[in-house]
Amino acid sequence: MAWHTGPVRILIAPDKFAGTLSALEAAQAVADGWHRTDPSAHTELLPLSDGGPGFVEVLHTALGGKVHRTEVTGPLGTPVTAEYLLHDDTAYVESAQACGLHLVPAEDRDPGRTTTHGVGELVAHAVRAGARTVVVGLGGSSTNDAGAGLLAALGATPADHLSHGGGPLADQVDGIDLEAARRTLAGVRVIAATDVDNPLLGIHGASAVFGPQKGADPDQVQRLDAALTAFADRVDPEGTTRDTSGAGAAGGLGFALLLLGGTVESGISRVLDSVHLAEHLAEADLVITGEGSFDSQSLRGKLPHGVAQAANKHGVPCIVTAGAVKVGRAEAAAAGITETYSLVESAGSVEAAMARSADELRALAADIARRWSK
Repeated sequence: MAWHTGPVRILIAPDKFAGTLSALEAAQAVADGWHRTDPSAHTELLPLSDGGPGFVEVLHTALGGKVHRTEVTGPLGTPVTAEYLLHDDTAYVESAQACGLHLVPAEDRDPGRTTTHGVGELVAHAVRAGARTVVVGLGGSSTNDAGAGLLAALGATPADHLSHGGGPLADQVDGIDLEAARRTLAGVRVIAATDVDNPLLGIHGASAVFGPQKGADPDQVQRLDAALTAFADRVDPEGTTRDTSGAGAAGGLGFALLLLGGTVESGISRVLDSVHLAEHLAEADLVITGEGSFDSQSLRGKLPHGVAQAANKHGVPCIVTAGAVKVGRAEAAAAGITETYSLVESAGSVEAAMARSADELRALAADIARRWSK
């Protein structure tokens, strides 16, 4: 390929590699590897998030503002320390900090009992701190409670019934009242930032699609979907909110935010606008993005897809590096992605890619640089 005169300009804008590298660590590894081959290259690091883990860190770097730290209820009911960002009168809440899968040991994962109560506590804390808009990043959750725990933390009753995960929602409890929760958020604009379009229930719903990722076996998936159906029948009797795109995000946390008058927006668009990606792309010759697993879900609006779409508008080739690539060349090309590279393939095994993620990513980036600098 033909570069402009002078050092090549590489924009490195990955998401996290879940379970191994943060977005910043991944970006740094790519830059270090590229410089092994091409020391003169100008590399700009722009770590990103689609609303899941890293959401607050990425936006704090881009926007400034003040990070507030507080103790909230974790997914298993024990306290965890979580942060949110307050920028002017807008709060950015990362739901995974209060109910993330990373907070639950593998042997304890049970989406029938994990709760979003701590997310509601974060939202309430942000409102008390003066937020008039609250953007809740959804992703990376361990929960499947339709946001019932969040509702309880904001004042919905009976709190005890709502705060112990999705399983108990199957019990027929009369008198669920959301009015106090709605009053807590009176005058506050609530935005669910997500890039999944799943409804709450059914074959494409929270339990069926995301439950297995959180530890649910097929029988529990059916029980949880039935429990969430029973809950939705009581709080959404007209059946309108449960079918809204994004209601199933984060185990149904999107559903609860919609019940409180919230709206769904693209988490990727929110982040890419905040970091002024278009301005960075205008100065780049090549953009490298990535994530842990580049699969069919990635092409439904996850971060690499969003970066590729933006790169295409500027005529900038886009490379995806990922722990595993499960998308064919034709599918990737149709999404605007020039090439894909897999850590598993380059490292020789999943175990090696996981155990030496940073080293393997540096080596892979050095190899990519050799191919692209010819």
